[in-house]
Amino acid sequence: MVLLNDVKKAHEKIQNRIHVTPIITSSQLNKHCEREVFLKAEHLQKTGSFKIRGATNAVMQAVAAGASFVTAASSGNHGQAVAYIAGQLGVSAVIVVPEDASRAKIEAIKDYGAEIEYCGLTSDERIPRAKQRAKERNGVYIPPYDDPAVIAGQGTIALEILEQLPNVDVIVVPVGGGGLMSGILCAVKNSKPEVHVVGVEPESANDTYLSLQNRRITAISGTSTLADGLRTTQPGDVTFPILQEHLDELVLVTEEEIKKAFQFLLERTKQLVEPSGATALAAVMVGKVGKPNEKIAVVLSGGNVDLYQISTLLKNDMFNDELSGKKGSKEV
Repeated sequence: MVLLNDVKKAHEKIQNRIHVTPIITSSQLNKHCEREVFLKAEHLQKTGSFKIRGATNAVMQAVAAGASFVTAASSGNHGQAVAYIAGQLGVSAVIVVPEDASRAKIEAIKDYGAEIEYCGLTSDERIPRAKQRAKERNGVYIPPYDDPAVIAGQGTIALEILEQLPNVDVIVVPVGGGGLMSGILCAVKNSKPEVHVVGVEPESANDTYLSLQNRRITAISGTSTLADGLRTTQPGDVTFPILQEHLDELVLVTEEEIKKAFQFLLERTKQLVEPSGATALAAVMVGKVGKPNEKIAVVLSGGNVDLYQISTLLKNDMFNDELSGKKGSKEV
């Protein structure tokens, strides 16, 4: 189990290598949701997502133990984070990615100096390969979520939220493998347990939802959800017990709801947030999370959108009355 002290130590270790991301508000978003919504802007984090927090904590730990080579298995954001911090610390990195990985994320990984290797379409295929590459070169495999050092690093988001919004009532978090959610839970439930923490998954990538319903880790087949960062097939052995013990609620959102949240963020707040990053907000926007007048913090987990994907995400309903109201209103 990851303790609050582990998260605090991670924060001390990584704070000079990451950004303290801002809280963004929008009066139009509050009006739409009939709630006070505060957006934790992790899409403005170094490498474009929250993943740099856990990756930095884990890679720094590996380097301190003597590692000169690291690997990762990633659909993009974790790979970017590992590639970036490995370069900063002067160690080599190989990132094993799915064959359908976002072009933008692949190019970023290369720009950070890491080697790319394509392998399959699911985490079940690429994780063993990344572990094998690490073993071949006496390196260290950096898990995307199922690792105490990674979880502790991700939990530093919660420390910032609690400092920035001391009266927060609800924290809403997208859920993939559970590393981000586990870290936030370890920090919040051991310091301010009255805060209601809600996870959000795509309906078509509902492995954590099913696992919680079944009270055991339950795998699903591959998914093609727009939220490519949430395409895990099952929660982790480390993360799942934390979610079981501490998570207050988990809700599901449709692909259309994710798309509308993406569109709203781009049009009304001028924030380019990837579908995975918009997933938590989608649940708030359709009324699945929170009560009127509650202060709700929503983690926008990443902003690494493939520019070629944007036109697809903007098709249909970009300016429908329900989403946008009257044209020309741009108050943020």
